Amino acid sequence: MIWGDPRTIRSEALIRAYGRFVHGLAGRYLTAEDVGTTQADMDLIRRETPHVTGVSPSLGGSGDPSPATAWGVLWALRAAAEVRWGSPDLADRHITVSGVGKVGRALVDHLLDEGATVTVADIRDDAVRAVHDDHPEAAQRLRTVEPGAAHSVDCDVFAPCALGAVLDERTIPELRCEVVVGSANNQLATPEDDQRLVDRDVLYVPDYVANAGGVINIAEEPPGYDQARAWARIEGIRDTVLAVLERARTQGIPPGEAADRHAEDRIESVARVARLRTGRP
Repeated sequence: MIWGDPRTIRSEALIRAYGRFVHGLAGRYLTAEDVGTTQADMDLIRRETPHVTGVSPSLGGSGDPSPATAWGVLWALRAAAEVRWGSPDLADRHITVSGVGKVGRALVDHLLDEGATVTVADIRDDAVRAVHDDHPEAAQRLRTVEPGAAHSVDCDVFAPCALGAVLDERTIPELRCEVVVGSANNQLATPEDDQRLVDRDVLYVPDYVANAGGVINIAEEPPGYDQARAWARIEGIRDTVLAVLERARTQGIPPGEAADRHAEDRIESVARVARLRTGRP
């Protein structure tokens, strides 16, 4: 991880030094694009190490993972709508997207295509203007709100797509939505906020389930990336969301805890196969 404002500290020397550090881990860690980095940065890192994903297609990679992440959030949203309202149809739903960077902006595109009404918020005015400029045909279904008030918009779905810890003991009582699904990491400020959402009757799709599309996408790179294959796998997020929410319902636990148990079961099942193959206890 590199700490700092990418607008002021980014340089080829810094990015390539990071690449050399990653290479020193000898493949135990694969790096990829995340907040504050770009596909161009990944291409620079590739000059120092093969242990990087999301590089340009010309270098054999899948490119910017943001569209894949947004595609996965859309399928998570459809699954949540199916659970809450009995239909995955998002037409005529009102969704507030907080953060319209690369993932949030792509998500807005999908939602408008679905026929939803979308309220957008971002700390960057130019990012909000760009969304409106891109969709003159949807002017009647596209609204704006100040970032600090995004969580309290009266809507069907709140989609946190900026930085984390947006759901806490102060903001959860102010929610005026029925569902929370977004791409931001670490949306809950504390583990207790998982239960707070349940107490408010807000259906929450855990962040690392909803935003897994980007990771699924880059995991499809070796031995040869195929977008159709990768995006078909991303659509499987719908089934994972349904399984997690069903576990939460039947076991009487909050969705975040259900997602953790689901992941732990998956890890154990894979480890069991590995033990059988190697003969280890």
